[in-house]
This record gives sequence, structure tokens and C-alpha cells, in this order.
Amino acid sequence: MNPIYLAIGIHNHQPVGNFDFVLEDAYQKSYLPFFEILEKNPHIRLAMHYSGILLKWIEDHHPEYVERLRILVKSGQIEMMTGGYYEPILSVIPEPDRQGQIRKLSDYIQKQTGDKPEGLWCAERIWEPQLAGPLYRAGIGYTVLDDTHFKCAGLRDEDLYGYFLTEELGQPLRLFPISARLRYTIPFQDPQVTVDYLRQVAETGENRLLVFADDGEKFGVWPGTHEHVFGNGWLNRFFGLLKDNDWIRIIHFRDALNQLPPHGRVYLPTASYMEMMQWTLPAKGFREYEDFENRLKSDGLWDRYGIYVRGGIWRSFLAKYPESNQMHKKMIRVSRKLSTAALSREDHETAQDHLWAGQCNCPYWHGVFGGLYLPHLRHANFSELIQAEQLIDSRQHDGAQWIRSELTDLDADGHDEAIMENDRLNLYFSPLGGRLTELDDRIRAHNYLNLLSRKEEGYHRKLTEKPAGHSHDGVASIHDIVQSKEEGLERYLIVDSYQRGGWIDHFLGEAATLDGFYKSAYPEAGDFLSAPYSMSLKQVRKEAVLTLSREGLVKTGGQSVPVVVEKTIRISAGSAAVHVRYRIRNLSADAHRFWFGIENGFAFHAGSDPVRYYSFDGQKPGNALLNSIAEQQNVKAFMLTDDAMGISAGLKWTAPASVWRFPLETVSMSESGFERVYQGSVVLVHWKIEIPPKGSWSMELVEQIENRA
Repeated sequence: MNPIYLAIGIHNHQPVGNFDFVLEDAYQKSYLPFFEILEKNPHIRLAMHYSGILLKWIEDHHPEYVERLRILVKSGQIEMMTGGYYEPILSVIPEPDRQGQIRKLSDYIQKQTGDKPEGLWCAERIWEPQLAGPLYRAGIGYTVLDDTHFKCAGLRDEDLYGYFLTEELGQPLRLFPISARLRYTIPFQDPQVTVDYLRQVAETGENRLLVFADDGEKFGVWPGTHEHVFGNGWLNRFFGLLKDNDWIRIIHFRDALNQLPPHGRVYLPTASYMEMMQWTLPAKGFREYEDFENRLKSDGLWDRYGIYVRGGIWRSFLAKYPESNQMHKKMIRVSRKLSTAALSREDHETAQDHLWAGQCNCPYWHGVFGGLYLPHLRHANFSELIQAEQLIDSRQHDGAQWIRSELTDLDADGHDEAIMENDRLNLYFSPLGGRLTELDDRIRAHNYLNLLSRKEEGYHRKLTEKPAGHSHDGVASIHDIVQSKEEGLERYLIVDSYQRGGWIDHFLGEAATLDGFYKSAYPEAGDFLSAPYSMSLKQVRKEAVLTLSREGLVKTGGQSVPVVVEKTIRISAGSAAVHVRYRIRNLSADAHRFWFGIENGFAFHAGSDPVRYYSFDGQKPGNALLNSIAEQQNVKAFMLTDDAMGISAGLKWTAPASVWRFPLETVSMSESGFERVYQGSVVLVHWKIEIPPKGSWSMELVEQIENRA
């Protein structure tokens, strides 16, 4: 029997902003029991990667674990791998942040364990060819990527029993291909299946090397795996089989570089693992990809031609989800601010760490994991970015009140956005729909427009089809599980026809109802929702003024009536109030009736918690919960309050109006199945008005942010 080399890597990560109880649960179910079994099997050598977020949490909550880790590193049983400290997608953050995050984690690992890492874990195995040079310059010798990447370059399984060299401008990097076969047998199939596959490969020649590297959470955190891996003894049996079959040579990655020659040079295209590349596709493309893959499999063609089938690239999430792009471009803006800021070393390091924490990859994308759909993860990133920005700006202005405004293409969509900032607030306005896309409370580091619009996802059809999950050895892979956390989720599959935000202008058709508006199935009589507004931005002393206007058509009384909507937004230095004046002009020679409404969204953390509630004209309604669907009539103010965070936000205006309210709830996949998630609340203030020929209607409103100790 030819010997075969097996390199094992375990990647452990938890996102910025995850709840302590979630980390503790993962520690008790996965990280600790895996480590305890590893300690009892000194013949098992493997590489361990912990994101800096997680390793610091473990140090703070379970310091004894770090000491045990140091012992296994010193004995040579564990090789440590580095990465970006806060687990960013390295290819989409600025180069100084990329280098800095890698250095921060490498230094922290060396301090905690005594090991100087040579290898790097690429978050989500997102690879772009230009990464080779930066990783080389960061002192990285190798990284591990899915065999999918190599197959996209035309290689086949039989070509991948080793490692390869790549380079950028002559700067080399070693690449190890992770075996997809092993990713799907470990730990889901009986350990003997993996050993049999290793034997099969060993028989094809000498010096074969196979790589298994995957998430540590699949050993205990993924549904059903804790009992399977530990309760049923899967891991003990697997480690025992590796010991009993002495022709399996377990090797560290760094040792493989010294003992085995490379298979040659390779240049990999931009890629990730197969599932990720499917997740990046729009809903229709997602379904068509899935159908095509299933067709190839049913026709017996997948094994031969599957390597030529691939989805999109990770960056496509920035096009698929405007909310992701908003966060990403906010991050870029803050990074640029920091790069030119004159700060003390201490302030620079503090702001830099907040910025890097805001680069944590998890809320920037969505697949089978919650990611972008989890408001607390988006909030955590926004909070870190706002804190970094506030520190930079407060130091630049020496703590004084200030104001700044500009027109710039913040989100890289070809249209300038209007940015209005003072020492209390950030406001970002898009000309498309004249919509406010971000409203930051700088003091509490909270983005009140951290919303997620309701979208069609390619996997939503599984809610109605509900195929049986495919399992191996009594446990299903997370990619195969189809279950719901509650019955009747199908009725919440609502798709918004426009991007939610603030100060959105509606002309409602006569048949509009609260229920229809909530379900995004109502008649919109105007053409203002996503159409471009003209923008004029002025700043005088301590006040910034933005005027947004658009001439459009409104259907009313069987006619299409030309109408101009003009809204003027004012903010002042030192104030958390946003003053808005509306003027609607009827350009026709006849009087007309209009049903006009102004929509604002509010991102709070829970819809059914009684410490978070509505009030109208200072009074709480019968059902004040933020997930309530109701109408209030003849009111002149509303407020949403979060007593847990000590914050409130709302509007007041000058003439009585009716107010519709409803929760923005999405249906998404998570590790444990389909779930309904409260993203925030939507409030529509509306009036039925009559405007005379060539006349106008005006309204003054104020949006107020309040903080309490």
C-alpha cells in the first residue's frame, strides 16, 4: 500500500456582534469537545484557525482553553493559521486594512500560542488572482482553497493530489486544494467511507496529498452534529481509524511544503466554493442554476462536466443586495477618512480597530447562513463604522459643533448622492426616489435605516415544495436541510417593489388599503418611487440645506396630472433634528384631489418586545408593539422608543394626518431552517388633499432623534 499524506485544517469563527449565549453554545457544543478529543489523540496533527474575534472571546471567557492550545502548539500537534483579524473578505477591503488585519491576527496568535503562522485562512475561501501579491507581502507562505477553484481552471480530481504555486508579479504563494469529497464525507458519513476514499487515492501513485479543511462548527454546532460527532462517537472513531491505518501520514501544511514538491504553477480565476457562487446569483438565476445542475445529475453528466458549471462571484452580492453595498461603501468612506486624518497614535489605533471590526464579512452576504438577513450583525458592523467615523470627526473638530455636506457618488451607481453630516447625525440621500438611505445617530452609533427590504430568494420555492433532506449516516448536511421554525411562513413571502428607506414619496391610488400597502400589493398612482430627483445642496455657516425635486405624473380622477414634488431638508450643527418642508404643485389647469403619503423606516432590534413600542401624540395605543399592523387617525406626531437602548425616533408635523404602520419582516434561510426575521418598522403618514389649478400644498415635518441615559 502506498502511503498517502493527509493535511487537516479546522476553521473556527463567530461574527462581530453575535450574542454571547451563541458563542458560549458553540464553545460548549463544538470548540471544547473537539479540543478535548484532540488532546487524547496525539497522533492527530492539524492546523487550527480562529478568527481574532473568537480567539479574543475565548481568552476572555475561557482562558484555560488558550493555555491548553499553547501546550498542543508547543508539542507540535497543532499548527496555527492566520487570516484577517475580524474575518473580512480580503479582496474587497483597502490594501492597508488588509495588511493591518493580517498582521494584527498573526501577532495575536504568536503572543497567545508562541507559533508564528505561515498559512492563511481566506474568509469563505473568496479568491481573486490579485491576492497572491498582498498575501506574499504580508509574510504568508500558503493558503488553502476549495478544489472548485482549481477545477474552474480546468484541473480534475486526479490532478489535485498535492499543492501548487501561483504568483503575482513574481511574488509567489503556495495553494492547497481542499477536497470536496472529504468536505462532504467528514463528518456526515461513516469514518470508514473517508478511509476507503484515501485508500483509493493512495493506490493511484506515490506522494499523494489530500486536504480536508472546513468549518469547526460542523463538528457540533450545525443541526444534529453534536450528538452525531460526540454523542455517537463519530470523532473518536475517525481519529482511531486514522491511527490504525498507518499508511495514512497526517502532515502539517508547513511540513508538506518542505517534504513534498509542488505539482506545478497554476493561475486560479476569481472563485469560491460551489454553493457560494450559486448564492450570489439573482433569484431567477439561482433557480435556473439549480435546475441545470439537477438536470446534469439526472442525465449522468455531472461528474464529467460539472467542473464547467459555476455561478457568480462574491462581489455580486453588492449588486444583488443594495443594503450590502451601502454598508460596503460606508466602510470604504470611513477607511479613506482614517487614511487622511491627523490623529494621535492612540486615537488612530482605536478608530482603526472599529473600522476593521466593521469589515467582518458575515453581514455583507447571504446564503444558507443568515448573514445579511440578521439585523444584529448588520447593526454591529454599522455601529463599529459609525464609532470609527465619530472618533475621527470629533478629533478633527476638537469636540466643537460642526457641519459638512457634499455631493458624491457614494454607492458607485453613477449618480451623486447627497451627504449631510454634523456632530450628531449622518444623512445619505439618493436621487433615485429622493430617498434617505442612511440615518446615523453618531452618539449611540446606530443607523436608523439599517433595514432590509423584502426580496425574492431563489430558495423560497423550497417552502412550498419541501423536498426531503438528503442525509448520510443519520445526519444531513446543512446544505440539504429544509425545515421551518414556524408554520405558515409562505404567507410572509412578500416582495417589495422598491428599496425601503426614509422620506419616500407616495401618491396612493383610490383602492389602496393598509393591508395592501403592507403586502406591497397596492395601486401607486404616481411615478416618483424610484425615479430620479434633481438635487441642490447648500451650506451656510452652521446649516446645510438640501432641495430635492421632481416633476412627474399622478393618476387621479381618470387623468394623468403633472405634479412637482419639492422637499427641502435642513440640519444644523449640534442638532439631532431633521427639518423637512414639502411643497406639492399641481401644474394642471384644473383642481385635483391627491392621496399623498410620506414613508419612513425605523430599524430597531425587536418587534415583539414590550420595552420597544409606538406612541402617537405622546400616548401609547392599545397595541403599541413595533410589529403591530394598525392605523392611527387624526394625529400630528409619532415616536418609536427602545427603552433597552435608551433611544427614540419619530416625526411631528403641522396638520393632522392618518398613519399606517407595519413591521418589515423577511423570510430567509438560516443554519437551522427557514425563519421570519423582524427587520424594522415602516410608518406612512398620509393626507387626502385637494390642490387648486396651478396651486400648491405645503407641509412642515421634523424628524427627531432622542437619547436617554
